[in-house]
Amino acid sequence: MFDRISKFTNSTSFLNASKVTIASVVPVLILNFLGHFEIGFTIALGAFYTYPSDIPSSLSHKIKGLIVASFIVSGVNLLVNLAYPYPFVFYPFLGFLLFLCSMISVYGQRATLVSFSALLSISLSFGHLHEGWEAFEYSGFIFIGGILYLIVSLVFHFVQPYKYIELQIAEGIKLTAKYLKLRGDLWSPEANREKITEKQLAIQVDLNLIHEDLRKMLIGNQNASGTTSQNRKMLLVFITLVEIQELALYTSFDHNKLHEKFAKHPEVLRTYQNVAYKLASTLKKLSKNVHHIAVYVDKNDLKNELDALEFAIFDYEKNLGRQEAAEGVLMLTNMLNYAKNQVGKIKIIQRALSLAMQSYKLKDQDKELEKFLTPQYYPLRTLIENLSYSSSIFRHSLRLTITILIGFFLGKFLPFQNVYWILLTIVVIMRPGYGLTKERSYNRIFGTILGGLLAFGIVSVIQNHVALSIFSIVCMLLGISFTQINYKISATFVTMYVVFIYGILTPNVVEVIQFRIVDSLAGATLAFLANQFLWPAWEFINTPIHIENAIRANRIYLKEIADFYNKKGEVPTSYRLARKNAFVEIGNLMTSFQRMMQEPKSKQKTMPLVNKLVVLNHSLLSALASLSTYIQSHQTTSASESFNYIIKTILSNLDNSIAILRNETVITDTFFDKEDVTLQFEELKRKNFTRLATDDNLDKETRQAKMQEASMVIEQLIWMSNLAEKNLKITKELKAVKND
Repeated sequence: MFDRISKFTNSTSFLNASKVTIASVVPVLILNFLGHFEIGFTIALGAFYTYPSDIPSSLSHKIKGLIVASFIVSGVNLLVNLAYPYPFVFYPFLGFLLFLCSMISVYGQRATLVSFSALLSISLSFGHLHEGWEAFEYSGFIFIGGILYLIVSLVFHFVQPYKYIELQIAEGIKLTAKYLKLRGDLWSPEANREKITEKQLAIQVDLNLIHEDLRKMLIGNQNASGTTSQNRKMLLVFITLVEIQELALYTSFDHNKLHEKFAKHPEVLRTYQNVAYKLASTLKKLSKNVHHIAVYVDKNDLKNELDALEFAIFDYEKNLGRQEAAEGVLMLTNMLNYAKNQVGKIKIIQRALSLAMQSYKLKDQDKELEKFLTPQYYPLRTLIENLSYSSSIFRHSLRLTITILIGFFLGKFLPFQNVYWILLTIVVIMRPGYGLTKERSYNRIFGTILGGLLAFGIVSVIQNHVALSIFSIVCMLLGISFTQINYKISATFVTMYVVFIYGILTPNVVEVIQFRIVDSLAGATLAFLANQFLWPAWEFINTPIHIENAIRANRIYLKEIADFYNKKGEVPTSYRLARKNAFVEIGNLMTSFQRMMQEPKSKQKTMPLVNKLVVLNHSLLSALASLSTYIQSHQTTSASESFNYIIKTILSNLDNSIAILRNETVITDTFFDKEDVTLQFEELKRKNFTRLATDDNLDKETRQAKMQEASMVIEQLIWMSNLAEKNLKITKELKAVKND
């Protein structure tokens, strides 16, 4: 229990919640002591509005972002108060303001959170309406609250500048360990490989998010303060962590073939599985010790596992004889080399975290790391281009604006106690996707009822204001901490916090609970109905876009691999960017598929085909990465015509898949004859074998091993070719189903 509590309090969610709790509670306590509770509460609201936009970024972006957010949330509050006394102006203006604030989301993650904060500020402004100079004062106090939160956030940053990065690194290491554990699970003969692949893809989605956060923090800081030793060390850990995951993806094995090959010697594969599990468990131990690691977790542990695998290979070769065991030994040796590479990377992380590495000098290819960051600029053209029904953000903004206006009119003309609770519920619950809105509606209602009952029970027994104040602070901290972890728990604690505050301010707590439940129910119902009937954003509409992006990203990655193979030299930055984008787009496709699974069955008719395309494109990425690793780690001759011909066939199939998804005409003369492609594979194999057979510098054993290795690479090309063909076939089926 203590470990779980310690883990929770040492998480990024708790860290962020601590900042906003301090920024909200301190002004209330101080100004309440001075007899100005309302001012303190308003400043606390400003801090609460501003904190969502405090996302991972460089220090300069953090400061600019929070100042802009403070200005926007205070500005929209002022505009609502100034326009409210004039009904003919106010209602159309309110609709315009809601729509504009929602459309800000087109500018990315931080803008989306600023949009959310602005909508919160508009919703809660109806609980504290002011006129004249009071409106300016109230808005000013909200702005002060935002700046106060900025100050608190900066204090946290300067006291522990790498705290957030360390927490994200720890989480990234833990998820990578899970990823490797799943790869170990694949070696069980009875393993459900399709299910395991789905779990790997889900973890990859989470890892993509963490990697993006770390890029913003570490590369941004690297540009601003390149001499910071700690920043360089954490950057090394991050880069190595990405390489561990990529290496795991690169080293893809045909498990069915291996189990068939070693059916009479299963102990060899079990020995390798033990190595895979040990790699995962070692990383897991590292994730728990990121903050205070001094000695490596048992240096002999991994060595013993590797020695056991080497002995198993030796024993296998001895029992079967060198000639008969040659192919199996090559397979097992490849697996052993993969494990050794992973051990080497894990030791790099250990040395960096244990401060055994005093400095880390960026390699030449890492000096262009800023190219891996998403550019930060906000042209007006982006907003204008999205003012179209084809834009999902435009449809969501329109849907959200209409729903809030309906909620506002219902609250005004029906006997609801607090109209702003209806609006607040709509803003908090409504998301562009149906599934997430439905889930949050249920969690919000459940949490509101449970939190109301629990808080009512406590308030009925305890009327002491000091005790209730302490309870409210704790509930606020926990409610915000669980927002991203478990929304049901978050809604429970937030409701308890509200009831405790009202328990301090008013004796009619029962009415407060009743009205909060009714208002929340009304807002959740409106949000749910709007997402189902007002221009619904069903995922099957958006999924083809994500499929197209994933196929295009794989295509660009393959093109970069082929160019590198033809030109040789240093690996260019464009190649590394293509690799990163391929990972990101596969993650985005998996996220889209997960959203589709949450939607009604009637909207899932393409789901089986989408699932196949997710797995196919993930497999293609794995094959691409394997080919890429071979080309980089071996001295290769000039690319043959056969190699380039095969690459063209794969690119052609991917191009045609993209054309089908875009409703463009497929150019039939780009199709390649199947027999011709097979002949090119035979020619490629013949040329490689001839080159190796005439190489006088190779002894017999090395020549045989390299021939088998060349054969395996050609099999990888055959696999890629088959995957591209299947991609094209299923893309056609998907389009046919959508057109029915």
